[in-house]
Amino acid sequence: MPNDPINNLEEQIAHLTRTVEDLSDIVARQESEITSLSRRIAMLMQREAGREADNDGSVVLADQKPPHW
Repeated sequence: MPNDPINNLEEQIAHLTRTVEDLSDIVARQESEITSLSRRIAMLMQREAGREADNDGSVVLADQKPPHW
């Protein structure tokens, strides 16, 4: 029977299961990427803090507003 309700439900469940598995893989990849990017940001922040300390805590010129502001 082509329109068997049980077969229709089984087909829908199979599609939904595949979708959930695909989304789970995507979320796992995103978590890994977020972790990596968070580490990189932390390293950049440490590097910038070191630069500021090397400049005796003075403000970097690029961070200053122009005098007319």
